[in-house]
Amino acid sequence: MAISLTLLVENTARGMGVLGEHGLSWWLDTGTHRVLFDTGQGMALLNNARRLGVDLSQADAIVLSHGHLDHVGGLEQALAAAPQAALFMHPRATDRRYSGSDRKPKGRRLSTDFMETEAFRAGGRCVVVTAEPVEVVPGVWMTGEVPRETDFEDTGGPLFLDEAMTQPDPLLDDLSLYVPTAQGTVVVCGCAHSGVINTLRHIARLTHDAPVRAIFGGVHLENASPRRMDETIRALRGYHPYRLGCCHCTGFRPLLRLNAEFPEACVQVAAGARHEFGD
Repeated sequence: MAISLTLLVENTARGMGVLGEHGLSWWLDTGTHRVLFDTGQGMALLNNARRLGVDLSQADAIVLSHGHLDHVGGLEQALAAAPQAALFMHPRATDRRYSGSDRKPKGRRLSTDFMETEAFRAGGRCVVVTAEPVEVVPGVWMTGEVPRETDFEDTGGPLFLDEAMTQPDPLLDDLSLYVPTAQGTVVVCGCAHSGVINTLRHIARLTHDAPVRAIFGGVHLENASPRRMDETIRALRGYHPYRLGCCHCTGFRPLLRLNAEFPEACVQVAAGARHEFGD
């Protein structure tokens, strides 16, 4: 399957009039179907789609990687732009969420009223809520819930389900997209709170150990320990990715390390970037 992958929203941007925003949104086009994966915070999505020639009204499906504001903040806009698109998410994507640390008495809210109240159901839209792998359009799959198997990966930060920060958030709603092609699987992560290696292991099982052609998206290594970085690099080497385009929550130093370890595979990704893969 030939696919085109356009980064609509990311922390950084390239191109005249394209805006950067802490968040993520991908546009995946197979030639016959189109998927919007995440929606950013909502300040850059419509502008960048227009600047990049992406017609959101043509989306067949909208998929949410998890329920954090920087991935679902633009959902209301996206749904208005694509009233016919089916919406896919994990059951826990509507949880109230917070981030914080012991330096502050209360957590900072990371969820939205629009998600928590399930306002996205208005108008009789097709909403698919599942923890299982699902083919969202022909040839494009979401992973569903990712099993946590490695002993070196965690959710990537101080994340909680309550404002008092007493209930750690396991981020069970974290999921990714994957597209099997003749030359291997193209993987697109939101934040990989499940761990990028856990995610790749899960996808390997779902694709009968097909080779990994490319890995794009946030892999939440910005708070990674030296051991986690070392083990992640070691495991990634075993997948031999042809393209590696990590961004958003990956972290500056981890990106430097990934570029040093995989100089031929790493590509720069920012809002405005487009990557194409033939059959």
